[in-house]
Amino acid sequence: MSVQRPTTRHRPLPSELESPRAKLVYLSLQTAAASIDDLQADLGLQKIALYSILRTLRERELVEKRDGEFAVAE
Repeated sequence: MSVQRPTTRHRPLPSELESPRAKLVYLSLQTAAASIDDLQADLGLQKIALYSILRTLRERELVEKRDGEFAVAE
C-alpha cells in the first residue's frame, strides 16, 4: 500500500532576489500568508528588517498585502 502525500506548489525563486533574508521571507510566504508578527516569530528576524524586505518585495510586485497579511503575489 502506498501513501499519497499532498504536494505544494512552489514557484521558483525570482532571479532578482539576491539577499538571503529576502529569499527566506519569500519562501516562507509561499507556504501561507503571514503578518509581520507571524514572520518575526517564525523566522527570528527583527521587525525593522522585515519591513524593509517586504517593502522591496512589494515594490518588485513579488508580494502583496491582503487583510493585514503578506502573501506571494498571484
